[in-house]
Amino acid sequence: MKDLFKNIKGDAFGGITAGIVALPLALAFGVSSGLGPSAGLYGAIFISFFAALFGGTNTQISGPTAPMTAVSMVVIAGIIAANDGSVEKALPAILTVFLLAGLIQIGLGAIGLGKYIRYIPYPVVSGFMTAIGVIILVTQILPSLGYYPKEDAEYVNQFKPQAEEVILENILKEEAGEGILVLENFKETISRAEKITPDDILKESQTLAAKNASGVLGALKVIPRAIQNINWLELLLALGTIFIIYGFKRITTKVPSTLVALIVMSAVAILANLDYRPIPQIPEGLPVFKSEIFSNFSLTSIKPYIFTALALSLLGAIDSLLTSIVADNMTKTKHKPNKELIGQGIGNSIAAMFGGIPGAGATIRTVVNINSGGKTKLSGMIAGVLLFVILLAIAPLASKIPAAVLAGILITVGIGVMDYKGLKAIPALPKDIKIGPIKLSSEVLIMLIVLVLSSLWDLVYAVGIGLVIASLMFMKKIGDLTAERSDVKSLKEEAWSDEVDFPSNLKEEVFIKHVKGPLFFGSTSDFQALTQQIPKTAKTVILRLGRMQYMDQSGLYAMEDMLQELKKNDVEVLFVGLLRQPRYMMERIDIIPDFIPNEHIFKDFKSCLQWVKSNVKDVH
Repeated sequence: MKDLFKNIKGDAFGGITAGIVALPLALAFGVSSGLGPSAGLYGAIFISFFAALFGGTNTQISGPTAPMTAVSMVVIAGIIAANDGSVEKALPAILTVFLLAGLIQIGLGAIGLGKYIRYIPYPVVSGFMTAIGVIILVTQILPSLGYYPKEDAEYVNQFKPQAEEVILENILKEEAGEGILVLENFKETISRAEKITPDDILKESQTLAAKNASGVLGALKVIPRAIQNINWLELLLALGTIFIIYGFKRITTKVPSTLVALIVMSAVAILANLDYRPIPQIPEGLPVFKSEIFSNFSLTSIKPYIFTALALSLLGAIDSLLTSIVADNMTKTKHKPNKELIGQGIGNSIAAMFGGIPGAGATIRTVVNINSGGKTKLSGMIAGVLLFVILLAIAPLASKIPAAVLAGILITVGIGVMDYKGLKAIPALPKDIKIGPIKLSSEVLIMLIVLVLSSLWDLVYAVGIGLVIASLMFMKKIGDLTAERSDVKSLKEEAWSDEVDFPSNLKEEVFIKHVKGPLFFGSTSDFQALTQQIPKTAKTVILRLGRMQYMDQSGLYAMEDMLQELKKNDVEVLFVGLLRQPRYMMERIDIIPDFIPNEHIFKDFKSCLQWVKSNVKDVH
């Protein structure tokens, strides 16, 4: 804490800039979640402040993110549907799940599980992130067209027979709970049924209509109806927002284009007195503590959602720690994963108590913070305080923001969150498995399975299935290739026998690294640390790869990142003993010859040594 104010100017500028970037996203994620813009804003305020204060990544900016909102959206919709479509009735259960997720994160950090996040393979992360983009993109098509299924009378009427069935089932469940035997007492059932009003049936029909149109499949089913009932004003507001977001970036990136789009399109709609649909009302004044989480708590009511809370906490942990790795690479620092989980858990727990949606470390906001001068935890705390001041100052004005503008913002978020690097690699990766007559890449297969299952079924189960398949495939490959223990850690090894005669005058200029065993998703973090081990005097690095039998996609990109860093620092890299499979992988994405020309790949150390003697000068 003593170093908290050592960079106050940079942290203030970084935090303010990140807070400004976070504002439109917080409002948009809140609306998308189903709890309204205030839930997104409250989440951004509390998570940003407390995750920064207690977390383990100095420059991390936290708040609602696309993955966390996508999962929260499903959780919220399910609990609301189970509570007769009433957000008010469902809210205590929803916030209890979010609170439980935060507490689980604290527990995960306390028992030291943060360090195991690195074992998630790249194809699983890639498929998941692309699925998040698909979910956000598809689900925001309806509000951008100005179509809301609950308000389409013709569509809602289709569900009236089903609504009557649901209401009758609820009556029978109530009677069963009260010990009334229906077959012996028809009169009680008839008496309760007669109290049902047309409004009750309409309300249940609207709930069923909204549920049927939710998610990717639901949205795709009703898009034809939405096109027939386009609200052209809403569509123009959404398109204008998208145009400004992408267009303004071409003018300057110093001012967040998302914020510019929000202000410009909202101003046009308000000042022109257009008949647009505003976002739900943002409550004025201080956030209210939701005591009903505790007063209405019962283990029975949250029992069905314990697994959901666990999944939400794990997703938040993955999302945050991946962002922490990005921050480490930019700042050349090392985050504390377990402390980061505890900080995220505290932030999510407090946000839930005040009605906020859960969040995690946000990559874009963290990058903005670092690039704007943020270096300590103070930057994340300032971002939270700024959003709190904005809440108090402009809540009434913010409530006039058009819903279509936030839909447009979310469409650009959906497009941006997809993993294009992974998608571009699909045709290039080697086809190493055979399913019947078809040859496929195992990495691509895993990514596509996670993408399809996440988009069309369940995000959490999809990641679990992807991890199981990736683990099984990896075990088979390693079993086939080698039984040797993986050893790619950045530790000083003893010189091999053929290195004994290495010229002593060049030992300051040349760094030799032995990579023993496969370079895969479980060893990439140790491998990435290699650049930190290289002495500043060394301008040539020899990688001895004769014992690196296998490289997966995660290892491939770890190698690419390391070579990019070395090239940026004008360090020459030589490969010795490169084996067939790793070479094939590196050739497919042009690491060879773009980073490592063929003349820098040597069959044995003797030929490499001759090159060193001819090309490396003794300057130290």
